Amino acid sequence: MFKKYRILKWGSLFFVTLIVVIVSFGFWFKSLIPPRDNKVESTLIEDLSYLSEDIVPTRGKILAVVTSTDVMGNSDKSTGYELSELARAYYTFKANGFEVDIASPKGGKPPVVIDDEDMGAYDFAFLNDSIAQYKTSHTIKIDDVVAEDYKAIFFAGGKGAMFDFPNNKAIQSVVKKYYESNKVIGAVCHGPSALVNVTLDNGRPLLKNKEVSGFTNKEELLLIAEAASIFPFLLQDKMIEQGANFNEGAMYLEKISHDKNLITGQNPWSTWRLAESMIKQLGYTPKYREMTDEENAVKILGVYKTNGKQKAKEMMETMLVEEKKPVNRVLIAKHSIIAAMKGEVGQFFNIIGLVSYAKKCESKRKEI
Repeated sequence: MFKKYRILKWGSLFFVTLIVVIVSFGFWFKSLIPPRDNKVESTLIEDLSYLSEDIVPTRGKILAVVTSTDVMGNSDKSTGYELSELARAYYTFKANGFEVDIASPKGGKPPVVIDDEDMGAYDFAFLNDSIAQYKTSHTIKIDDVVAEDYKAIFFAGGKGAMFDFPNNKAIQSVVKKYYESNKVIGAVCHGPSALVNVTLDNGRPLLKNKEVSGFTNKEELLLIAEAASIFPFLLQDKMIEQGANFNEGAMYLEKISHDKNLITGQNPWSTWRLAESMIKQLGYTPKYREMTDEENAVKILGVYKTNGKQKAKEMMETMLVEEKKPVNRVLIAKHSIIAAMKGEVGQFFNIIGLVSYAKKCESKRKEI
């Protein structure tokens, strides 16, 4: 009886200790995340030097296309276009002298996905921009687009694109026309679903032997385990099926593919570079832009993936202390959670260590 009592006692003690450790870790983890700067929500175009200074003369127009789908297939999961992907491409085009029109399969006001944790200054500026908001509330029906009016086309992502981009005849027609006339085509994340059923005049799929990127199977299935049954197809599988050379990068980090006039990006974090690559393909040098804190965090994570923790810490210290550049700690912390979701315990603690080191570097910078 006493033995049984001791077992119960030690079992209870272990359970209580475990709870204390978990709670303590939770408080420590939370302390690594900086408080949200609510001032960023009121950002206006005039607050961003990239948009308000050294105005580039008008060079023409670019068409951005977003999804009209608000629910993922037969599921109850809501969807729409990703605001950050549209906003960042939109302002890159604007800063480099291009007017931007916005179209969608149905026209009118399409559904939008706004992820509060991913919102930055440019995204809030887009929400506070009356002209941009008018355009997103009154999108042009893709059937009514005059293709000759635009020098390039950009397909924003959002999971809804998987349902209304692939079989839209008007989208197929404009993509085919642009590709064969050597106009620039850009697509990011799920946006490349606009390319999967395009057949060229020679009878071959547009994607045949093209180097492309798009939202990967791993990225899709980690977030939505039942994706294969919800979507009409997995984007990576479909692109490979049609003969593409799929260029897969690290999960949720920047990756683009540039194959002549076709430029594709893997995920939302590829949007800035993709849009600037489109500007280059159009024959212009992209206007100088200071990298965002999110982009700097992505660079650090990229170095961590390829060169290890120590090199990532060295880059972090250079950025934060010497160059006084911003680094998004929240994004790095998200990658620790991704590692945990994948069961990579060592990676989880390594990346948490990077978040902690970023906080130390920020404190060091303040002391200088």
